[in-house]
Amino acid sequence: MNEHGERTAVMLEALSWLGTRYHRQADVKGAGVDCAMLLVRVYVDTGMIAPFDPRPYAVEWHLHQAAQRYVEWVERHCTRFDPAEIEPLGGDLVVVWFGKCFSHGGILVSRHDVVHAHARDRAVVQGHLDHEPFVSRQLAFYRPNRWVI
Repeated sequence: MNEHGERTAVMLEALSWLGTRYHRQADVKGAGVDCAMLLVRVYVDTGMIAPFDPRPYAVEWHLHQAAQRYVEWVERHCTRFDPAEIEPLGGDLVVVWFGKCFSHGGILVSRHDVVHAHARDRAVVQGHLDHEPFVSRQLAFYRPNRWVI
């Protein structure tokens, strides 16, 4: 499959999780998932990254520590890029600063639309980078290493 087909597969898989309830450290479509495990399931299940499981992880570490644990996992499989230099595409990943570090993530399904599991919304939802929780926070963009930057 070429990159376009892979990106389409990632976006469709991400969208298939819409409405799944938010549940910490879960990864069952239709039953429960959190933002970290949504990313793992989508990218692993579409074959974009090798299988791995970051669990267990502390629930609110981002409120009390500045360690970039979320980003450490992302950077094992993806490369950060500057959206001012490289256009973000569907299938890319965006991580969001909450608390003291980057600690939330989602999958782009267009340049500005992102699928993410958010505790406040209690489900996997489709949001927009120009709206909360993204607009007022620092963002970092990543691309799976199998797609050349």
